[in-house]
Amino acid sequence: MPALLGFLAMAPAAGQAIAPPFTPQVKEYIKVSAPVVALTDAKVIDGTGRPALLHQTVLLRDGRIEQVGPSKKVKVPAGAEVINCAGKTLIPGLVMLHEHLYYTMPAGGLFNIAQMPYSFPRLYLAGGATTIRTAGSIEPQTDLAIQRLIGEGKFIGPDMDVTAPYMEEPGMDIPALNTIKGPADAAASTKFWADRGCTSFKMYMHATRADLAAVVQEAHARHLKVTGHLCAITYREAAEAGIDNLEHGFMASSDFVAGKAADACDYPAARQALQRLPLGSPAMADLIKLLISKNVALTSTLPVFEPYTGREVVLGGGLEALMPQLQERETATWQSNQGKDSASVALFKKEQSWEKQFYDAGGLLVAGTDPTGAGRTIAGYANRREIELLEGGFTPVQAIKICTLNGAKYLGRDRDIGTIEPGKQADLILINGDPERDISRLRQMEIVFKHGVGFDSPKLFESMKGKVGLN
Repeated sequence: MPALLGFLAMAPAAGQAIAPPFTPQVKEYIKVSAPVVALTDAKVIDGTGRPALLHQTVLLRDGRIEQVGPSKKVKVPAGAEVINCAGKTLIPGLVMLHEHLYYTMPAGGLFNIAQMPYSFPRLYLAGGATTIRTAGSIEPQTDLAIQRLIGEGKFIGPDMDVTAPYMEEPGMDIPALNTIKGPADAAASTKFWADRGCTSFKMYMHATRADLAAVVQEAHARHLKVTGHLCAITYREAAEAGIDNLEHGFMASSDFVAGKAADACDYPAARQALQRLPLGSPAMADLIKLLISKNVALTSTLPVFEPYTGREVVLGGGLEALMPQLQERETATWQSNQGKDSASVALFKKEQSWEKQFYDAGGLLVAGTDPTGAGRTIAGYANRREIELLEGGFTPVQAIKICTLNGAKYLGRDRDIGTIEPGKQADLILINGDPERDISRLRQMEIVFKHGVGFDSPKLFESMKGKVGLN
């Protein structure tokens, strides 16, 4: 089942005021708000990929990281709020690049899509995502408004890079999906949404090479980026045309379809070609080499493709987040699919290996979740699950880097976010336990700091139980 893709939003510039005057509804979920905070005796996985450091103190002042060093050497300022982190781990706030503010579910042979303006931003922050890029929009005006309301302290959620509506030619019976008609329309749509604050653009499955060329020309002229969940266009064609990013790892590649017609999308044929492709295929190695030479980033979205057999009903443990009727539906779907997805299991394992091959060859691998598909991928819960799934080929330290620094690099914000280093924005997560020893400890997030303000992760998750599917 092809996954639906998201939508991007504009992030605050470095040096922007750290904390707006929060409303009472937001303050209820703030656990730490002191101007100076000392996180003492923590294990720190800093996001750079360097080995973790033990017994560290991290000082936060006015929304920035002031100092990181051994607890025996860092002097805690008088009046600081001190949080003892013995037995706990600090990692950077997650920078996730394939997120959505809507929920999808199959309905009468079509996809029903509903905006989740209240629950999803909260869940993203609860799950450690302090910066997200949406990756395709169904309500761009809503996404831009949510971005503004979060910035004004009226909503709870991450910093957002907002993507314009999908650039898609007619071909899918999804009522909420934006469609364009030819490259001139694609160019006009790019201009229109860039003028309104969208900072990224996403090509979709039936968009043509001419459509992509038009969008790239308009976006790059404004120093904005273009990504894609492709099908009609091959990865090779997209790279040659100047695309910046490709979504879903290699799961959306149609490059290996024998005799593929130009600008034609045959999703079943593309999937079958990937299933037949040997793991050590020279053709895949050649494609990876080309993508890296063209500086094309690749977004891993493993949760949306995770098989059913022997796995959780909702990925990352979020079944209770769904409204009761959806809990029943997802549980029934999960039960009916047990032992029936061997082809998906095999392709999923190959995808994990191909992503590792791309990374090891020097490619920029970033991460997201794509909370769409059949409805078992939920904001916040899936962000933690993505890191767990990356551990299938990467060390925990590498997986965390992919989900933090690499995302920041793609957004051009790595001087400000993505690592725990002095001078950077105080976006970090306090975890009860050590995810390097047990990656599932990621599910024990206690406090998510955004701009130095500490939000209560368990309380946010608790507040959204039974809400997904409603608002």
